[in-house]
Amino acid sequence: MEPNRGNDQNNKKPGGDRPKGNYFTPLMIALVLVLVFSWVMNTVEKSQYTETTWNDFKQAKDAGQLSEVEIRSDRILYMTKEETAKDPSRQKACYTGLPTGGDLQALADELVDMGVTVKEQIVEDNSMIMMILSYVIMIGGMFLLMNMLTKRMGGDGMMGGFGKSKAKVYMEKQTGVTFKDVAGQDEAKESLQEIIDFLHNPQKYTAIGAKLPKGALLVGSPGTGKTLLAKAVAGEADVPFFSISGSDFVEMFVGMGASRVRDLFQQAAKVAPCIIFIDEIDAVGRSRDNRYGSNSEQEQTLNQLLSEIDGFESSKGIVCLAATNRPEILDKALLRPGRFDRRIIVDRPNLQGRLDTLKVHTRKIRLSEDVDLRKIAQATAGAVGADLANLVNEAALRAVRHGRQAVNQEDLLVSFETVIAGTEKKNTVLTDMEKRLVAYHEVGHALIAALEKHSQPVSKITIVPHTSGALGYTMQMPEEEKFLSTADELRTELRTLVGGRAAEQVVFGIQTTGAANDIQRATSLARNMVTQYGMSEKFGLMSTASVQNQYLDGQAYMDCAQSTAAEVDEEVKKILESAYSDAKRILTENRGLLDEISEFLLVKETVTGDELMAYVNAGKNSLPAPEQTTEE
Repeated sequence: MEPNRGNDQNNKKPGGDRPKGNYFTPLMIALVLVLVFSWVMNTVEKSQYTETTWNDFKQAKDAGQLSEVEIRSDRILYMTKEETAKDPSRQKACYTGLPTGGDLQALADELVDMGVTVKEQIVEDNSMIMMILSYVIMIGGMFLLMNMLTKRMGGDGMMGGFGKSKAKVYMEKQTGVTFKDVAGQDEAKESLQEIIDFLHNPQKYTAIGAKLPKGALLVGSPGTGKTLLAKAVAGEADVPFFSISGSDFVEMFVGMGASRVRDLFQQAAKVAPCIIFIDEIDAVGRSRDNRYGSNSEQEQTLNQLLSEIDGFESSKGIVCLAATNRPEILDKALLRPGRFDRRIIVDRPNLQGRLDTLKVHTRKIRLSEDVDLRKIAQATAGAVGADLANLVNEAALRAVRHGRQAVNQEDLLVSFETVIAGTEKKNTVLTDMEKRLVAYHEVGHALIAALEKHSQPVSKITIVPHTSGALGYTMQMPEEEKFLSTADELRTELRTLVGGRAAEQVVFGIQTTGAANDIQRATSLARNMVTQYGMSEKFGLMSTASVQNQYLDGQAYMDCAQSTAAEVDEEVKKILESAYSDAKRILTENRGLLDEISEFLLVKETVTGDELMAYVNAGKNSLPAPEQTTEE
C-alpha cells in the first residue's frame, strides 16, 4: 500500500531531520585515492628512467650524442645515440630537471637544427594550471564514484554505514495489518491489547502509578504468525514500527552489532511512542555460557541490547517486541523482570482458530457454494497459519489449472493431500504384484482403524503413487478436536500403524520396504509412551527423556543412564511386538473382509471412508460389486 505522501509524519525519517547526505567521507576517500594513485604512477615512471644532472645533458648535447629528446613541463627526457643502439626498444631513457630561467623553446629549436628528434614540446606557460585542473577533475570523478557507492551500501558514508541500524520503519498505512487480519490467536491478541491501550492512553496507567512492560517475547512454532501479530500491534496502536532481524546485528567486525543497537534505540527515541520488533532474537540473545558456544561480537551486542532496554523509561512509550521459536537458549538476563519479562505464546490454532484463519485467507478468493471450510479445518489438525495460507493458494492455483472461475471443495481437499503426500505421479507404473502389495498394505491400516475402538475415522484410501515417495496412503480425519490421548487410544494407533506390515505378512508371508515410515512413526510413539507419558509397566511414572526445541522438531533426548536407555529400548520393542501381534490377529480373523476390500481398491484405486464402512457394516452379502461402481 502506498504511503500518504501528504502526511509529514509518514515521510519523516526514523532518525529525525538530517541532511540528505554526508559528503565528507566520500571526498576524503577520493582525495586519498587520487594522491596515492599519483604517487604510485610517479614512482613507477621514475623507476623506468635514470636520473642525471643538467651538466650531463648539456655535455651530451654539445658532443652531438643526443638521439631523442622529450621536453616536458617538469623535466627533460633524453636518450643518447649509444643508449639507442644498445636499447632499440627505447625503454631506458635518462631525465634531468629544467634549467633555471632557461628558454625551453629556444632549446627545442636548437635541438631540431642539430638533427635531434624532439618528440613532444610542452612549454606552455599555463602548464601548472592544466596540471591542477587535471587533479581537480580526477578528484571530482572519484568523489562522484565513491558517493554513489556509499549510497548503494545504505550508509551516510562508506565507513559510517557499518554502524547504522538496518531497521525499517513501518506506519499503519504501510503495513495495512490489524487484528482483523490475525485469526486463531485470541489469547495472544488479548495479552497485547494492554500494550496498545497504554500507547493510546498512557495517562490512564501513569495516574495510578502503573508502568508499561518494556518488552514482550512472542514464542511459538514457525508459521504461527508472530511477525504478523507484531505488525498488527503497530497497526492497531498507530505508532511507528521498527522491524529488524536478530541476525542483522551480528557482523564480522567486533563492535558493529553494538553500534547498530545504539543507533536503533536512538532512532526510536526520536519518534516515540513506537514499537521495536526484533525477529529471531535468539540469533543475538543466545545464552552467554559455553554450552551453545559464543563469540565476543555476539556478547557485546547482547550486552548493549540489555543496557539499551534498561536505559529508557517505559513512560516514553517505547515497547520492545521480540519473536523466537527457541526460548530455551535465550540468556537469562534477557528474560528477567524489567526486560522481556512478558512471554506471549503464539500456539498452533485449534479447530475454531483454523476455521477463522481459513476465513481470513479466503476473503479474496472466489469460493463455490459447495465449500465447507469447517471440514477443511477438521482435516488440518496441527496446521499453522502459514500452512493454511499455502493450502488456500494451492487450491486457487488448481482451480485455475482446471479452467474454473471459483474454488470448490475438491480443490481444497486435493490441495490438503498435496501438502501431505505431494502430487500424483501419473507416470509411475507398478507391477501387478507391487500393486496388490500396496493395496493390501493400505487396507491393513484402514481395516484395523475401522474395526478398533478409540480410533480416528478413515476418510480415504488410495494406491496412487505420489511425489513424496508414498505408493499409497490411508488418510484419517478426526471428528472432533482433541488435546489429550488415552493409553488405549495410543495403543490403537500403534496397531493401525503396524497394520500395513501385518497385512503383508498375513496374506503374502513377506516383508517389504513400504512400511519404513510406519515403523518409524510407531517406534517414536512407543518411545514417547515409555519415556515421557509414563505408560509402560516397567518404568511406570518415571521420565527418562526431556524435550528440547519444543517449538521446532520437538525431539526428545534421553536423560538417563546408558543401562536405563538399553532397558527403554527393550520396553519399546516389547510394546511394538505386542501391537504387531494384535494387528495380525485382527486381520487373520477378518481375512475375508481384508481380501474383498483390497480387491475393490485394486479396481477403483481410491476408496472413500463411506465405501469402506459399507463393507465393514453390511457384510459380504450386501456388498456392491466392484464393477458396478464408477471411478472418480
